Order: sequence, then structure tokens, then C-alpha cells
Amino acid sequence: MTNIRSALSLALLGCAAFAPAGRATTLPAETAIPVMFTHTIDAKKAKAGDVVTAKTMQVVLLPNGEQLPKGTRVTGHVVEARPFKFDETPYAVQQPSYLSVQLDHVADTSVTTSVRAMATYLAVQQALMPQGIDESDSLGTMVLIGGAHYSPIAKRVTDGPDDDTVAYNKGQGIFAHLLAGGVGCDGTQTEQSVAIFSPDACGLYGFVGDHLTARDGAFRLESAHRTVSIHAGSAALLQVK
Repeated sequence: MTNIRSALSLALLGCAAFAPAGRATTLPAETAIPVMFTHTIDAKKAKAGDVVTAKTMQVVLLPNGEQLPKGTRVTGHVVEARPFKFDETPYAVQQPSYLSVQLDHVADTSVTTSVRAMATYLAVQQALMPQGIDESDSLGTMVLIGGAHYSPIAKRVTDGPDDDTVAYNKGQGIFAHLLAGGVGCDGTQTEQSVAIFSPDACGLYGFVGDHLTARDGAFRLESAHRTVSIHAGSAALLQVK
């Protein structure tokens, strides 16, 4: 009985330790949350209301000192989807395929998010593996989505022609002040979790011919050439609105 009580007490303590992060889910505006999608969403099969799941790619630090652990569940749903169907009518304007998704829960907390950047499975795999720059680069170089890079054993993440320091490798992940990028990607004065994304990453990476837009807390991928899909292992850099 004592062992059972001890095990139960430890389990409750574990829940309590995470509970503040779940409640402090007063996730401040601008908080960046790098996530990886855990299953494929295909506009040919998806329908409104289908559950979409992802998980955080690294620890997300919060201003109050608490944190969301790596692997924290992020969920949402499909808002609408349409597959691509080629119209053979001469000179026809092809109707695009689209996939609209809303990610609105981090753990058990309801949030409103936007997608700052998104990368395909292949782009993600490249960012997770050291790239040999030349024959002297025995350890390889980690190249983030967006171009910033660092040695696997270094703390500084650099970018630009002068190799300016733009982020830091802190063991728990990559952290940076976000830098202004394209449309809708503003900079931040606070340090954010970015995982495999450069601080100025903005828009789509690897989604050839697709377009990304946002509306009412949802993001929408659209293509006039093929059926839109987000494969398992693709990643996104979310921001709390």
C-alpha cells in the first residue's frame, strides 16, 4: 500500500509540475512555438473538423520562468479543404486546391496562433542533419531553415555576409530574438524558441508553387497545380496572437 501511495504521490507531483505551464498558458502574445506535425493532412481526404496534431520541437521558455516541455501536444482542426481537379476546358482558369487549418490548443490551453514559417518534411530533415560545408568541416554545420547556421558544438548561431550572431544554441534548443522578415513577420524584443528555424524565417520552405495566407486564426495553403498536403514530419513556427 505504501508503494502504491508513493507512486500516486509522484504521479500527482508530476502533474502539478506541468500544471502551471498549462495554466500559464496565458502564453504571452508573440510567443514562438516551433512544432512538428505528427500525421499527414491531405486536402483530398481531409474534411472540416478533422483533428490536427503536432508537438513542440524543443523547450518553449515563458517570461514567468516556466516552460513548455519538448513534445508538448499542440492540436487544432481542419477548417476547410478542397482537392485539385484539373479542368480540361480550353483556356480554363484552374480552381486551386486549398487546405485551411487552425491550431488553437497548446496542451490543454486554448490559444490563438498564426504561422510565421512552415517547412516540408524534406526541408526539416536537412535542417536536423549536419551539412558538410567542405573537407575541413569534420563535424558538419547545422543549417537552419532560412539560412542561419552553427557548429553542433558551438553556442553562437550566425547569419549574413559578416556572420553576425543572430541566435544561441543553449542545449535545450535554439533561442533568438525574432527578426523582421517578409509580410506579417515582425521582430521581437524578447528571446523566443525557434528550434530549426532562422530568426528571420518567414513564409514557406520546400512547398513549391504553394501559397500561405492567414485569416481568423487559421492558416491556409493553396495551390493551382496540385492537391495541397502537409506531410507528417513537416514543421511550423507558430506565434501566439
